Amino acid sequence: MAVTPQLIKELRELTGAGMMDCKNALSETDGNIEKAVQALREAGLGKAAKKAGNVAAEGLVAIEINSNNTKAVILELNSQTDFVAKNENFINLTKEITSHALNNGINDAETLNASSINGQDFPTFLAEKIATIGENLVARKLSTVEGQVVNGYVHVTGRTGVVLAAKCAEGVKDKASTLLRNIAMHASAMKPTVISYKDLDASFVESENRAIRAEIEAENEELVRLKKPLKKIPEFVSKSQLTDEAIAAAKARFEDELRAAGKPEKIWANIIPGQIERFITDNTQLDGRFALLSQAYVMDDKKTVEQAIAEVDASIEITGYIRFELGEGIEKKEEDFAAEVAKQMGK
Repeated sequence: MAVTPQLIKELRELTGAGMMDCKNALSETDGNIEKAVQALREAGLGKAAKKAGNVAAEGLVAIEINSNNTKAVILELNSQTDFVAKNENFINLTKEITSHALNNGINDAETLNASSINGQDFPTFLAEKIATIGENLVARKLSTVEGQVVNGYVHVTGRTGVVLAAKCAEGVKDKASTLLRNIAMHASAMKPTVISYKDLDASFVESENRAIRAEIEAENEELVRLKKPLKKIPEFVSKSQLTDEAIAAAKARFEDELRAAGKPEKIWANIIPGQIERFITDNTQLDGRFALLSQAYVMDDKKTVEQAIAEVDASIEITGYIRFELGEGIEKKEEDFAAEVAKQMGK
């Protein structure tokens, strides 16, 4: 059978393969569409196997939320180049995978890769997409959050995404949903690693305590040189370290200072609360860097995220938080393109 433009068009629509690949497959199979599809599939799996070793550190982060806002899936799908990540086929693939995960109770990448999708095992399904798109693809990370209300946000670049879950009074679910989206936008930019300071690992807090003190000491050396006021070096860096004893010791110190300065004891009650508040702020710097609830809210930096939540409704409590940043943790191979071109030219 002659290979006609109509046959090539039909095969492209069925497989998504390139025009010349379709033409060659039809020529090899005497115009038999079914055999051409199989030939392309086999060739594509071979190409996919060759590409499997290529580093895929670009791509997109995508989220999918169910219709009643009680569960969300977040996916990082990697490609080799950002050019492919902007391709409509790749964008549609992220949607297909997140929908598959959401609808089939898939909660992690391991389960995803062991699943079946559209009648195929997932690795074969992805290998065929690799053959069509032309680059190695990796479904590297997938996770979910569930709660009374969930929402999320993906940055316009597709490089960061956040999903959040919360519990709240039944009558404020809509308000909570809107708030969660705003907080997800905040978290996308501010990169908290935990919800609360209580979630910070004790050994991490201790090591960061030493690091932050050393950082401020180094800054103070420069301030001395510039003859500018020095920064206070904190005793602590997290609220997790501020025991009742630590607060009491700070209060006693402030009282001693006021007494030494000759301030009347009757006005101490007007001064000490502000000093305690400042002491807590100065000694919880780590929380503001890594704990979501302790961070200055980007929508209104005069309040923390925790305070912003309380202003909407006191019943709202964040119970789940996941943030993906594209390529985070992937060791990228440095390419020497000049050397590669020279090698191909036999130089």
